[in-house]
Amino acid sequence: MTTLTITLSDDQVMRLVEQLPVDSRSELFVRLAREEWPEWARLVQEAEPQARRLAAERGLNWDGLSDEDRIALVDELLHEGRA
Repeated sequence: MTTLTITLSDDQVMRLVEQLPVDSRSELFVRLAREEWPEWARLVQEAEPQARRLAAERGLNWDGLSDEDRIALVDELLHEGRA
């Protein structure tokens, strides 16, 4: 089996990534973040059950929320104590 190596500039890679569907870009982001910041991955893993519980307390289903709705909920939770 022959391995083919292609050399691309950073700009070319960025343009390729921009062409990915949103779900694939999100998966790529998560993979890169886990590699670059392993502590971030641990925090995300620990925070998800808490997010589910806090959503349920507000009558929301975390798994049924869109990414935008999840972000809005987290933003609301973060700013709740500041008002």
